[in-house]
Amino acid sequence: MSSSPLPPSVLTRRAALAFGSVALFAPALARADTQDIPMAQQPAIVPPPERRNMASFRSIYWQDHYDALTQVTLIADTQSRVLHYWSADGSDYRVYPTSVPISEDMTKRGYTHIVRKKIGPSWTPTPSMIAKDPSLKPMAAGPDNPLGTHAMYLSWPAYIIHGTHDTRKIGRRSSSGCIGTFNQKIAELYELCPVGTRVKVL
Repeated sequence: MSSSPLPPSVLTRRAALAFGSVALFAPALARADTQDIPMAQQPAIVPPPERRNMASFRSIYWQDHYDALTQVTLIADTQSRVLHYWSADGSDYRVYPTSVPISEDMTKRGYTHIVRKKIGPSWTPTPSMIAKDPSLKPMAAGPDNPLGTHAMYLSWPAYIIHGTHDTRKIGRRSSSGCIGTFNQKIAELYELCPVGTRVKVL
């Protein structure tokens, strides 16, 4: 006995998710194309021991978190270490690999929104960062800036969705609370997400 075919809407969503998954796991995530600084010139990163970085990808649906898709929506999944984007009418869905907070105590979850955006952001360490490393100083925009080329500031103080010049952080627990992605991807998101974009961090 043959089963009934799936509705077109289900097939479309599954196709989009399948495409996103394939793109997400492209060899080495095209790191060579997004490397802003030669790897040999970058400081070493020693993340906590883990058996995999982005292999735990899971599907996320906006319907599980919002009653309606009335505006641009982002959901940052700290488990899968990816950021999901939906346009206001739901016709455009994208997935971006990200870095996530290095520890649970630095991870803030819940609903927030983008309150301002900046190209060429400066960076100021938080008091807690300075307490751990007194040598940290504010940093102007540039190739050493931890916020990369673009930043989108959330309503939570000191929490930002931003780029990074150090692409080895992507897919790992490596941030001090923010959500980071490749510079070319944050530039894309910057154009897609107006101030007021709603955001949920899982």
